[in-house]
Amino acid sequence: MVEDLCRAASAPKDTRAYDWWKVLYALYPNSKATRSTRPRDPVMLRGELEGLFAPDTPHAVVLPCTFCGAVATTVWGKSNLPLFDSSSALNTLPPGVGGWPVCRGCRIAMWALPYGSWVTAGSATVLSCESAMAEREFARRNVQRARRITQAGFTGLPAGARPELVALVALRDAGADLCATTLWSFKNDNQAAWLRVTHTRRAVPVFLARVDGNAPLRRGWHLFAVALTRRDAQGRVTAGGSAEAARLLFEAEDGRSRSLLRELFQLLQDSDRAWSLDEREALVGLAAVYAEEVLGMDTDLAAVAALIADWIERGSSPRGRYAEYRNAALSDYKLGALLMQAYSRLLLDGSNTELAGPESWESLIKRRPRAWEQRMLLFAQVSVLLQQRGVAIGEKSSDLEERRLVEELENRPLLDEAFDYEMGPV
Repeated sequence: MVEDLCRAASAPKDTRAYDWWKVLYALYPNSKATRSTRPRDPVMLRGELEGLFAPDTPHAVVLPCTFCGAVATTVWGKSNLPLFDSSSALNTLPPGVGGWPVCRGCRIAMWALPYGSWVTAGSATVLSCESAMAEREFARRNVQRARRITQAGFTGLPAGARPELVALVALRDAGADLCATTLWSFKNDNQAAWLRVTHTRRAVPVFLARVDGNAPLRRGWHLFAVALTRRDAQGRVTAGGSAEAARLLFEAEDGRSRSLLRELFQLLQDSDRAWSLDEREALVGLAAVYAEEVLGMDTDLAAVAALIADWIERGSSPRGRYAEYRNAALSDYKLGALLMQAYSRLLLDGSNTELAGPESWESLIKRRPRAWEQRMLLFAQVSVLLQQRGVAIGEKSSDLEERRLVEELENRPLLDEAFDYEMGPV
């Protein structure tokens, strides 16, 4: 660890070895290894850094370690510890107190933190999970990644990699039992320290196992991931689809996170995309299983979906009615008015099928928890019904290259062991 510290702290700024210094600066901006006044001579620097992890001094004053309670004779200030305010902030110690007692084991652990966490040039992300096995697997994969960063820098890593995907792989390996997971992302660059917390619901491992064991659902996941992939003008991946899909399974503690159901809804209503029937069914099935397993929702909306599909199909301009429904799909008031209009029109036309009446609309038009998710699922089911009936509502042709890619992926497991999600194909 000292060797890595010395190499990074003495490396020129235009070298790959300097990338590890950026990681250290994000966690310990005022330490001996990162401060601007540090010696650039590796030999001199080594002497200072080795002292950080030296064994406790014999016959010194013995105090209990602040973090674990073990015997400690070394006292550290906040400059050597991660997750502390910048140097411009007032000291949080009582007057006359030189620091916190820290035993040698905790001192080493404090500086081993960036190896076991997911790091960028300005932040670190750690995992807490109900499964200790998942925590160990997350740390193991990150240690491997950290070794690559110390040698090759960040340029050797794919742009689309994210900690959420590594966390899901670790969660998958821990089994399909109910298991909650939390990611803690933090940064302290001497400007403004921050902490961001995201978590998965306990049923996410069950959802992953169900999708992985079902070919149409697995196809839906890969379709979703391919659609979420972003590239720059040169064709380079700037946002990996698998990582973006994994990110949608995590919910931010402050509520500011994207919804997997909303992303699927926007994908299904995107007029610039043409889905084949089996592709649309796979995406709709993925949305329904997520709602059932993760959100605990009732997804039986077939009767109401048939009502709307009948109304669209029997209109003089199905495309116009479909556009009208798209405009009303997420609004409780607009959807209620449209359902009343469709119900009345089909009754007047003498429909031979049993129509879903107002008692079936309640969960969709009331302002209640999960109502907007229900409306998204309804739209998904209506779009499938229309395509099954051959109702023409769009003119776009399908993307043959994208379809070819999904066909290559569909036989691959949801989270493939033969794929290194930090680095790309093994």
